[in-house]
Amino acid sequence: MKKTVQTAIDAYRAYREFDEKTHTAALILAAGSSSRMGGKTSKQFLPVGGIPVLARTLLAYQKCPLIREIVVAARPEDHDAVRALTEQYEITKFTKLVPGGASRAESARNALNAVSTDAKFVAVADGARCLVKPLEIARVCACAYKNKAASAACRVVDTVKRTGALGNVKETVDRENLWTVQTPQVFHLALYAAATARAEADNFVPTDDNGLIEHLGYGVRLVECSRENIKITTPADIRLAEAILAARGKDVDHD
Repeated sequence: MKKTVQTAIDAYRAYREFDEKTHTAALILAAGSSSRMGGKTSKQFLPVGGIPVLARTLLAYQKCPLIREIVVAARPEDHDAVRALTEQYEITKFTKLVPGGASRAESARNALNAVSTDAKFVAVADGARCLVKPLEIARVCACAYKNKAASAACRVVDTVKRTGALGNVKETVDRENLWTVQTPQVFHLALYAAATARAEADNFVPTDDNGLIEHLGYGVRLVECSRENIKITTPADIRLAEAILAARGKDVDHD
């Protein structure tokens, strides 16, 4: 009996040590202008299968056991609506709401500055990637815990052409090692903070957060995830997302 109890205690201590070393904060970036969506409502609040885009994203990170806290960056005029979503959908891991910046990099920086002192890793995510599954988030996190930097991604399957200035094809690009990148993008907090500071000092503006790490000279490990992890950008994406949900046969927040 004593041996069983001691084994349980040792297992718990090992779990707590791992948990403290990998405490992960999700930085949900939801400050986009939604210019390509059209209409007056931000795409973050448009319904997909009856649930707002941002709510679906928050639910996925809420359900991932490796995510310990959630910080959201949103336009100040959307803050009341974001708080309402976190209450309605019981996002208990939600800790901070910060103003979005003029750029993605500024929004991410604002969110980074709001994480708790317990955080050791950050999972940077698009608020509009509402079909990501908790298991996918966990897989990327687990890879980052080993490599300090990891990102969700998909292999390119289409034929890719490079053109000249007039749009004429110049060559066909070898797609063997080509990927399209998604979120989450998960990094050791100290590495991410250093990369952010370096980019700011160099006046370097990447198209995604992986670019920050690359600019620092560190390799990002890609984790192959589902092509269903789309980013909601245009009205057609809403229809596609609802078709994906219908094919799944259940809501993403239950996955």
